[in-house]
Amino acid sequence: MQPELPPFETHVVDNQPAPFADRDLWADDIALREAVVREGASAFDAGLCGYGALAGGELYRLGFDANRDRPRLRTHDAQGHRIDTVEFHPAYHRLMQVAKAHGVAGLSWHSPQPGAHVARAALSYLHHQAEAGTSCPLTMTHAAVAVLRQAPALADWADKAAAPHYDARDVPVADKRGITLGMGMTEKQGGSDVRSNRTTATPLAAPGEYTLVGHKWFFSAPMSDGWLVLAQAPGGLTCLLMPRRMPDGRRNAFHLMRLKDKLGDWSNASSEVEFCGAWAQRIGREGHGVGTIIEMVMLTRLDCMLGAAAQMRMALSQALHHVRHRRSFGKRLVEHPLMANVVADLALESEAATAFSLRVAGAVDRAQCDTHEAAFARIATAIGKYWLCKRAPAFVNEAQECLGGAGYIEESMLPRLYRQAPLNSIWEGSGNIQCLDVLRALSREPPVLRALQRELQDACGRDARYDEAVQAILVQISAAPLIEASARRLTETLALVLQAAVLLRADSPLAPTFIASRLAGGRGQAFGTLPAATPFTCILARALP
Repeated sequence: MQPELPPFETHVVDNQPAPFADRDLWADDIALREAVVREGASAFDAGLCGYGALAGGELYRLGFDANRDRPRLRTHDAQGHRIDTVEFHPAYHRLMQVAKAHGVAGLSWHSPQPGAHVARAALSYLHHQAEAGTSCPLTMTHAAVAVLRQAPALADWADKAAAPHYDARDVPVADKRGITLGMGMTEKQGGSDVRSNRTTATPLAAPGEYTLVGHKWFFSAPMSDGWLVLAQAPGGLTCLLMPRRMPDGRRNAFHLMRLKDKLGDWSNASSEVEFCGAWAQRIGREGHGVGTIIEMVMLTRLDCMLGAAAQMRMALSQALHHVRHRRSFGKRLVEHPLMANVVADLALESEAATAFSLRVAGAVDRAQCDTHEAAFARIATAIGKYWLCKRAPAFVNEAQECLGGAGYIEESMLPRLYRQAPLNSIWEGSGNIQCLDVLRALSREPPVLRALQRELQDACGRDARYDEAVQAILVQISAAPLIEASARRLTETLALVLQAAVLLRADSPLAPTFIASRLAGGRGQAFGTLPAATPFTCILARALP
């Protein structure tokens, strides 16, 4: 019997899920918690626990405001002075403040104990689920520290980038406890081919100081206190630090031309810039710009992996929350076998992405003292960035479909995730760049090839289907020459067997189903095509409490 309606009401609202937030993103994520322990970062559990609650509550809500009110470029003030500043909604600054305070941009550096890179990766993964746009300046600030530490004269910059303090004021670095950093690599004519850059760096009388003239087509995080820039010095392509303000407090000589009108990533500003004799300091040797900045690129590529895994995780959580509460034809959506197949398949993909990303973070953490881990991190970041970032857009779209029309509405968050999902596959080198890097590493760097072989072989003996797949791929990567036209297929296969290897060594209950479906042909091309005998209930119980 239908409940009696109050006067003037047309209908009763029922069969609607409760609001998603507040949730504890750390407590909800079994795969993440297990990976943090496995990769040696359990000492950081308390901080991760606290951030998981923040991310699933306050930060989740702030993300809607930060994306609704986009950044605005102000080139001049009311009196006509050139100021080149970017204005943000207060929610953006609160997101940055909380993230910096909890180590999303610096834990690896200001708490350098074993597991710190893993814990920082987990923080980034949690933060990205709540709000992805702020991950861009946080990621670049974190990664830039590795480059700045190569220049002893820039130690104060490195320390303040790593510091757990956020200061949005446009004042000299000397007046701040904490700073943020961006990057300027891409030019109109070059794109990924940074060696074709035309921005010039002219030496000044003081050693290591230059003036920059030129442009950048993509100038990341234009609100930052400084940027790492690649420019052509007399000795070739060189890495330099260009500050927003000169040491004496004056504005540096650059003009922000416009903000990019992007598909997504709306809370974050990206820009075009012209350098008009801007002052900069060299990092590393002239002509070695790519080699100097490469460590930063490896760290930002890891964060692309983490970002893709985080987007999958949040999309899965949204979908599972909905299908467990919504009813159709007399049953909860999740009780319909075909819907259970879809969300279970998404859960498999998500756990494999999370486990693989944290495995790579563990390799980065141990790279300084373990040559195998260093070599593995070198190739796994390229493999993982390619594959996880390719999977995220299709994954998010499938999660949207679980919600039906509600998944196409901004209030669900899924449209924001869908706009964000393609970005990580483009940023820090597109898919082809990653796959060519994989070929280059396998062909020219014997320690990398050996590290990959060992990583795959160490998981053998647990599943015959995995062993067969490993044998086939080992034959392929040992062949010479490796064929460029087949690089995507090779990298995809490597990603799948590496994910399977991580799940096997972790004794994940999802490993047999992942191997059967991803390596042994036990599914179709779309999500939701697992065999009917798959243990859907067990998979979903693990995916979200």
